[in-house]
Amino acid sequence: MHISLSRPLVLASNSPRRRQLLAQCGFEFSTEVRPTEEIFPAAMPPDEVAAYLARKKAEEFRHNTQDNLILCADTIVVKGDLILNKPADEKEAIEMLGFLSGATHRVVTGVCLLDKDKFITQSDTATVTFRKLTTQELEFYVKYQPPFDKAGGYGIQDWIGLTGIERIEGSYYTIMGLPTHLVYEMLKPYFV
Repeated sequence: MHISLSRPLVLASNSPRRRQLLAQCGFEFSTEVRPTEEIFPAAMPPDEVAAYLARKKAEEFRHNTQDNLILCADTIVVKGDLILNKPADEKEAIEMLGFLSGATHRVVTGVCLLDKDKFITQSDTATVTFRKLTTQELEFYVKYQPPFDKAGGYGIQDWIGLTGIERIEGSYYTIMGLPTHLVYEMLKPYFV
């Protein structure tokens, strides 16, 4: 099943999970990534950061000479007011997961669709609750499924998500990194 769009769609992401989800929705697309500094104003409320960064990524394509639709996304993990980025190494990943263990946090994914000079930006939030995880479980996960490309140091679709998550509220796909329900609605005006 393929959904035809009036213009070519470009996913501006290296994430294999985003590529998989967009393809499963039925969209044909190419991928192109342009380097973007993922910095945001220090005073910005944490729940606004993902949408801000998604738009910032889209702005790198502003002078796109082709007639493409550009889709960008960014996912952050927030506990309280603290944003957890991608861990730099095993030690940081284990510390991060230990911080999330036995607690509830928010996952916010922002998406931005660039249509010529028009930016359409939205975000979606889901909450995730981990059971109390042991140090051995954290070490096992980090050793066998290195989470260094994942905000908060984990993937919901990975072993730790399968065995450690007690409850989610909101979209599973938002937690994976692409709120597919929002993307579908954003692309609907371009269906042919």
